[in-house]
Amino acid sequence: MTTRAASWLPLSPGERAVAIEVLTHGPLSRSDIARRLDLSAGSLTRLTKPLIESGLLIEVPEGSSLPEVRQGRPSQPLDIVAESRTFAGFKITQDMVYGVVTTLKSDIVARLDLPLTSNDPAHVVDVLGELTGAFAHDFPGLAGIGIGLGGRASDRSVVDESAFLGWRDVPLARLVEERTGLPVVVDNDVAALVEAERWFGAGRGLERFAVLTIGAGIGYGLVSGGRRVATAEDGLGVGRFWIVNSNGPLTPDGERGSAISLLTIPSIRYQIRAATGRDITYDEILALAAEGEPMAARVVGEAARALGTLVAQIANFAIPQKIVLAGEGVGLVDVAGPAVEEAILANRHPHAEPVNLETKVSDFHDWARGGAVLAIQVLVLGAGAA
Repeated sequence: MTTRAASWLPLSPGERAVAIEVLTHGPLSRSDIARRLDLSAGSLTRLTKPLIESGLLIEVPEGSSLPEVRQGRPSQPLDIVAESRTFAGFKITQDMVYGVVTTLKSDIVARLDLPLTSNDPAHVVDVLGELTGAFAHDFPGLAGIGIGLGGRASDRSVVDESAFLGWRDVPLARLVEERTGLPVVVDNDVAALVEAERWFGAGRGLERFAVLTIGAGIGYGLVSGGRRVATAEDGLGVGRFWIVNSNGPLTPDGERGSAISLLTIPSIRYQIRAATGRDITYDEILALAAEGEPMAARVVGEAARALGTLVAQIANFAIPQKIVLAGEGVGLVDVAGPAVEEAILANRHPHAEPVNLETKVSDFHDWARGGAVLAIQVLVLGAGAA
């Protein structure tokens, strides 16, 4: 299953730099690539020739949106052949595995999900294997697998700890490789999402941007100097100690008034259940708040103010060019956007630049796509830290 990828790996450092530049910014003319990478024309020709011969890069007519395989003149722009490689990406939650297949440019071309009846690692590996087998039937050239999950991972292979799954020291990459025969990359799901936004999404081309996710938990990632800032705290769940309202609610998870206690979907549902005795979904709570139901409106309003405070804190200290808000909880902004904006302004200097906040409506397949991007970076281009 991996012979297709092996036909053009490994890339030399110079070839890798060219491939990444075209992948993340292309199509690009040769003069643009040479300028961006400070290469001579002769050096660039030497580096691009094997990439074109291997089918990774292609010369395209200038202004064309549909690349054609052709020899072309050296002045023609170069682009990545997106469909030449495909990747499986997975997001593991407590009760589901969400899967996608993407192209080399991370475009999703297939989706498939399966439930988890247990969080036992052996069962999860079996489900991942079943999904990979189904994908491989339709995409026999799968080049690799990327997996994102809530928790900490070391060496992009071992799950050191995952509170959601109850795991410690699970060698997930090795287990899935043995099950599927494909190379595997494993990392924290927020890290994977940040990398997807950095290479292919809202952060493409930016030197500094932050990603904030709200949903089952709180996630945060920062890109500075065009690189994701990786720390030992990745996957530790800093949101439980990120105090945004010291008088906020006390919930089973997170310190009083923390981002976790105010903003996560489980905490918002808990507050409504504790106050009314009704166990209703997050979407139902948002709908009730939009209709003006007092309890739902109060809880959602507090969450919105907490979100605005959090966004302002990120803007104040990280000074990003953009903050990307993602996750399954972003519907909060649709219902209580003005309260979010008021809290941002209240916690910023009056003369500060407006916060460039981009809200992305996302689902678990977007998280799975992040896993596929990890596979593209690490397995294909050898650029996990690029």
